[in-house]
Amino acid sequence: MEAGGVMDFSLTDEQAAVRDMAREFGRARIAPFALDWEVGGRIPREVLREAGSLGLGAMCVPEEMGGSGMTRFDAAIVFEALAMACPSVAAFVSIHNMCASMIATWGTEAARNRYLPGAVRMEVVLAYCLTEPGSGSDAAG
Repeated sequence: MEAGGVMDFSLTDEQAAVRDMAREFGRARIAPFALDWEVGGRIPREVLREAGSLGLGAMCVPEEMGGSGMTRFDAAIVFEALAMACPSVAAFVSIHNMCASMIATWGTEAARNRYLPGAVRMEVVLAYCLTEPGSGSDAAG
């Protein structure tokens, strides 16, 4: 934090490079097809695996567990860049990453060994279901 409580959101060279990579991936591999995917209600698995090969499958998972070891701010930069191509794909990748991070943080060693390698490569896609009786989908409720 800078003096006066103002946050400095300038990107490091590494963060800018990751942002640019995600933007280019979105521009070339997502944006031209996004409307068709939205209408069809699917994201091709090969595109997700390609995202995984770029390190986007387990961004906030520690490197020693096979992830990219990014901060949440780094991941937000990636999600914003992907959302420029397609908000639905960005949201899907975000949810997948949240689940991978939860497995890395709270999963047993057996669960980490079973799910994280495939999740890192996005050969296994992760999601979660949320429901609260009497409160709809209000997680805070």
